[in-house]
Amino acid sequence: MKSHRKELWFETTTRRAYLNITSQVEAELRASGIREGLVLVNAMHITASVFINDDESGLHGDFERWLEKLAPEKPYAQYAHNGYEDNADAHLKRQVMGREVVVAITEGRLDLGSWEQIFYGEFDGKRRKRVLVKIIGE
Repeated sequence: MKSHRKELWFETTTRRAYLNITSQVEAELRASGIREGLVLVNAMHITASVFINDDESGLHGDFERWLEKLAPEKPYAQYAHNGYEDNADAHLKRQVMGREVVVAITEGRLDLGSWEQIFYGEFDGKRRKRVLVKIIGE
């Protein structure tokens, strides 16, 4: 069995963002030479997420509105965590959207559904954060 590891780095200009990282994961799969196996893609920061869904701007807007209803950014004083940083809402949003995805690799390709894409979700941006891509297989 072979393995391949790569860190992808992101720095958004906004506090929250949804970035389609499918092509970057596919590039790492090609670099790995692995044809059958699994890829793990996970956010290495507690206020960011990796998830799979459709790449449609209306849906991304729906995510934003829904997450703001669940865990509104303001008022900051509503959260016990806030103090050093005002990012408690970002921790909660990450908890809902998830830490990682695992995707099967079949014949050298990501085995995704028709509309599925891999996304990096940023909930407390404007600083560098990383995503781990770990590929194992043959």
